[in-house]
Amino acid sequence: MGCRLLGTLFGIDGELLERQYRNHLSGYLCWEQLPHAEEWLLFEKNIGVYVGLDEVCLSRGELYTVLINKERKGRSGSLIAVVKGTDVKTVTSVLLRLSRRRRFQVREITMDMAPNM
Repeated sequence: MGCRLLGTLFGIDGELLERQYRNHLSGYLCWEQLPHAEEWLLFEKNIGVYVGLDEVCLSRGELYTVLINKERKGRSGSLIAVVKGTDVKTVTSVLLRLSRRRRFQVREITMDMAPNM
């Protein structure tokens, strides 16, 4: 349930509640990935043995490369990385931020046969 709906149900300003949650309650402004969140996100603890790599178009034609833990089957903890764009150098530079120990944990990577991958 969103903040705006809660605001409507309880007769309070939903937009104000949304801002208060984002700026004070959620810890968003203290998030360690905030400075680069528009370009890439990395969740190293989610990596597993079986990994999937694909590109997705989320909105307004923006293309992202997504790396997931296939063992989680789309549940919580399945997202490993999201990188803006599909350029090999950009994606590689982000994925190399994963620790060597975590990278060598991967045994299988599944991806489509897109020429840019």
